[in-house]
Amino acid sequence: MRKSFSFLIKISISAGILFFLFKRVDIGKIIQIITSADKSILTLAFSLIILIYGIGFFRWRMLLVGLGINLPNSRIFKSFCIGFFFNLLFPSTVGGDVFRGIDLGIQTHKPKQAIASVILDRLSGYTALVIVALFSLSLGYKHIKEASVFLALGIIVLGLIAALAVLFNHFLCIKVRKFLNFFGRAGEVLGNLHFEIYNFRTQKNIILKNFLYSFIIQLIVPLTFYLICLSLGARINPIYFFILVPIIATISALPISIGGFGLREASSIYFFVKVGVSAEIALTVSLLSFFMIFLSGIVAGVIYVITFSTRRL
Repeated sequence: MRKSFSFLIKISISAGILFFLFKRVDIGKIIQIITSADKSILTLAFSLIILIYGIGFFRWRMLLVGLGINLPNSRIFKSFCIGFFFNLLFPSTVGGDVFRGIDLGIQTHKPKQAIASVILDRLSGYTALVIVALFSLSLGYKHIKEASVFLALGIIVLGLIAALAVLFNHFLCIKVRKFLNFFGRAGEVLGNLHFEIYNFRTQKNIILKNFLYSFIIQLIVPLTFYLICLSLGARINPIYFFILVPIIATISALPISIGGFGLREASSIYFFVKVGVSAEIALTVSLLSFFMIFLSGIVAGVIYVITFSTRRL
């Protein structure tokens, strides 16, 4: 009952934000913008999104091998599709990751390693995201006049430092684990994850290759936003996308909405309007990017259904 209520709250948040946004933009103008978009550039942007997930699959597979989970690519891909599909339906843009970890954990009887692989996968991406954003800011800080951008990046950096400290530092992990013990098994779960992730630090070759994959992904993501914006006829300095899209992605990952829907659109409007983009263009870019992700997720969902009998989830 409590979980159902929480789920309804998150749906309400997504719906409420979208209702608020659509009341304050010209819907007719948005329809006109979409119908006049350059379809060839949109196709290129969609191809890059597919490429992102392809790279993401091999990034995760690399971590699984490093943690001692060796399965055929086809089996790992099925679990990858599970996570991809459920990311559309569960809180934040990473909620479905739990499912791919559970699925492989059941299949391999190595739940700790499977969940650790998912955490490491996301941590690698988050680290690359922060570095791309900070490097881009160092190049384009003269173009940023809003203090909120610097504040948001500062919070994101502190979040990364905190996550790395807790997962890789014994002393801090023990302190946090004691605190989490007041909330049931959360402390035990953190301790298990810390053990697996801390031991993984010796896999330097895999860590470096994995980070390279993440870095490539975090360079492509802003590029897709830029291409979508370009397809709509808007001309804006590309550096803005490499600074702002990581912030928008982080906000979208907050577990207070469904699939980041609503948060992504609101933050896109807030930040891109600050750099001279109209609210209609900013909202359209966000909606089109989500639509491309949604189409990819539906394909993953079809694979999930077709292969249901071959899995244990």
